[in-house]
Amino acid sequence: MPGRISTCIKFLIAVCLVVSFCLADGNAQTRRKKRSRRAAPAAPKPVITNPPIAPPDGTQTDANGDVKIISTADSTQETTQPAQQDKKPGTAPEQEQMQQTITTLSNQVNRLNDKLSQMQEDDRYQMDMERLTRAEQRAEQLRSQLVDVQAKIADFEARLEQLEFALRPENIENSTAGYGSTHPEQAREARKKQLEGERSRVQAQLKLVENSKVRLETAVANADSEVDLLRAKLQQRREQMDAQPITEKPKPPRKPE
Repeated sequence: MPGRISTCIKFLIAVCLVVSFCLADGNAQTRRKKRSRRAAPAAPKPVITNPPIAPPDGTQTDANGDVKIISTADSTQETTQPAQQDKKPGTAPEQEQMQQTITTLSNQVNRLNDKLSQMQEDDRYQMDMERLTRAEQRAEQLRSQLVDVQAKIADFEARLEQLEFALRPENIENSTAGYGSTHPEQAREARKKQLEGERSRVQAQLKLVENSKVRLETAVANADSEVDLLRAKLQQRREQMDAQPITEKPKPPRKPE
């Protein structure tokens, strides 16, 4: 046991020696690097030199360094004259092309306006046709109602004639003769009241139907007049549409001379 402890102590001492040797070697190397960096010579600084300044446009320098001024009027005139000559020929084609574009657009607008007016005219014509159809249907319905009312009036009038015939004294007496009553006067009076009451009801109904007949006759007359007006309007519009000249195709615009 003591031998083991002694061996461990020796081993630890050896490890400490190795570590201290490594640290000393590292410190020596870092010192050498620092010394080598300090010993390196300094790099020369760059020298900045200004380039020679060129004289401005239109100036020259002679051998002594004096500046001479040279006129640039001739060169500017020579440069502007060709530019103006180049611009003048280019304006005519541009104006011609612009004029052609404007003419084409105006023709398109005119054609669109014509088409729009034609479409509006067709729409109005179709609306008038629909109105005419509805007016004709309404007139036919009113006319059929008037026929029915006239038939009712004829029935009521026939019934009134029958009641007037039955209210005659001899007819009342003949109608009550077969009852076999001891009071024939009362029977005749009751029969007369019955017939008079029915006659009053029939007359009232006949009056209502006659009033309906008057209203229907007025409505039928108005419907017929509306139908006539719409037909005349459509006929006039059809004649106007037929009288319109056929639009020719637009001619291409002429080039300006």
